[in-house]
Amino acid sequence: MLPDVMADYLNYVQVERGLSKNTITAYRQDLLAFCAFLAKNEKTWQQVDHLLILAYLNELRQEHRANTSIARMVTTLRKCFAYLKTEGLVAHDPMLNIKPPKKAQHLPAVLTVEEVDRLLDQPDLTTPLGIRTRALLEVLYATGLRVSELINLKMEDLHLDLGLIQTLGKGDKERIIPIGEVAVDWIDRYLAESRPVLVKEQRTATLFVNDHGRSLSRQGVWQLIKKLVVQAGIEKDVSPHTLRHSFATHILENGADLRIVQELLGHADISTTQIYTHISKKRLSQVYDRYHPRA
Repeated sequence: MLPDVMADYLNYVQVERGLSKNTITAYRQDLLAFCAFLAKNEKTWQQVDHLLILAYLNELRQEHRANTSIARMVTTLRKCFAYLKTEGLVAHDPMLNIKPPKKAQHLPAVLTVEEVDRLLDQPDLTTPLGIRTRALLEVLYATGLRVSELINLKMEDLHLDLGLIQTLGKGDKERIIPIGEVAVDWIDRYLAESRPVLVKEQRTATLFVNDHGRSLSRQGVWQLIKKLVVQAGIEKDVSPHTLRHSFATHILENGADLRIVQELLGHADISTTQIYTHISKKRLSQVYDRYHPRA
């Protein structure tokens, strides 16, 4: 259980900073893990110093935690103790000279257009769930939505006559996204043939539902896509986020401006979007190596 001051911190970042539910959940998990470490070492949060933080991070390394996980933990603790220092709840900030581990530079997996087509062809269109799944995949690839944004789409978020949908992204920031005719046609078919069968007599505002007519979960979408990837014979490590990466990469390769892609993806910082230019350059090199006679 979290101490009251740390629970207050989470409430602060949710209410005052407007962070997303997923970010708050991640912070809570990190703080619970750190409090368990303190309890094991019979320390309170008021007794935390620079050396105790280093001992905790070393323990995480010995447990073979990924650098990204350790870096996130450092970020969580840094922000929490900065808050505690500002509020006068600790005399010194133990995180001042703590540096996160360097993140390994790796590019996310991206599907080719042919692989996307194979994936989209997998759902069984003779069933209501198959039609729903095809519509869901088309929306993911057509818009670059995060999976959390997808599962929270409401009927009222659709403006299909205008070719637009709206969504709430990280930090509850609303954005309007264009959606192509193919995806619109699949949504229309899903709404006409599939959703009424799945929802039955229930009243739900959620766009995409499961076989019980209730909202889909992040894990449910992840498992669904993993299954379809195997069916499609795609050997890459694919997740719902892979379709987001593929969306961004493909429109950049076809000439889209980086600022437009940033807006479509809902990135606060364009440096986050710039990773997709690296992906495009890497794919360009692969094509050159494959087809140039003197490569």
